[in-house]
Amino acid sequence: MLYVFLVMGSVNKFFCDENSFKDLKLFRIAMAGATSGLFTTPILAPLERLKCVLQVQNAKLKAGEKAKFQGPIDLGKHLYKEGGIASVFRGFWSTMLRDSVASMAYFSSYEYLKRKLNPEGSSPDVFKTLFAGGVAGICNWLPAIPIDTLKSRLQTAEEGRYKHGIRSVFSEIYQKEGANTIRILYRGIGPVMIRAFPANAACFLGYETAMRFLNFVWP
Repeated sequence: MLYVFLVMGSVNKFFCDENSFKDLKLFRIAMAGATSGLFTTPILAPLERLKCVLQVQNAKLKAGEKAKFQGPIDLGKHLYKEGGIASVFRGFWSTMLRDSVASMAYFSSYEYLKRKLNPEGSSPDVFKTLFAGGVAGICNWLPAIPIDTLKSRLQTAEEGRYKHGIRSVFSEIYQKEGANTIRILYRGIGPVMIRAFPANAACFLGYETAMRFLNFVWP
């Protein structure tokens, strides 16, 4: 998460001028957020691949059964040996899509709520910052969950199953589930939303507090 904020701070300089946040130019803020997702993908995509495979492995283990892969390094070596760098980075584009869409909604919704709840000239309010951050977390995950579901299925499938990436995953789900496709794509949304609000409320409060401190120390 720290890396996302660092990248967002950098790309802001390209997309946003000094009045973008003051005047709530949401398109510019959203584009900066989407671009920040592009730069996090090279780091997150292989980590997500390892995480998803290990989670599925551990979920299928029976009592007393030994895991095939003993950790991310062991798994990484296996994936590289099996399919090279392409196997390690499987799900790269779907991770990029998820993070770009999510970050676009995340930062633009936060800035919108922050400015509306704290008009210019008013003192920052902790509870309003918490609320804006919490809602931003929900806005982050609402468009990201279905993409994340498709991405996870792609990253945990056997080699060669989905030749066209998440498009093939979606086609398979739709053929099997039909009208229930949306429900499948949003499976687990309850726990995600419950976690998203407090986690991101605290995250943005920490961010705003740190920025005020740094501006005080280095005006």
